Amino acid sequence: MAHSLSAKKRVRQNAKRRTINRARKSQIKTQIKHFDATLAGGDVEAASGQYQAIVQKLDKTAAMSTMHKRTAARKKSRLAKKLNSLKVEKG
Repeated sequence: MAHSLSAKKRVRQNAKRRTINRARKSQIKTQIKHFDATLAGGDVEAASGQYQAIVQKLDKTAAMSTMHKRTAARKKSRLAKKLNSLKVEKG
């Protein structure tokens, strides 16, 4: 357990940041699950809209250092690949 005042404050700050970061990551995971479900349904228009929302959320999360920028870029790339394959499939 922390003894000094500054160490105690740091513990409080870390706990607060951890809950915020976990919430952000959870929101992204939920959005990706909805996106995958929409892709499985074959709705290109809805999937495109969801993709834009996910990209925006990933960029914001990466900018706030909750997630590394390359991790966000990798996730965006994989989602774009899925969306583009659906677009080609639908013609």
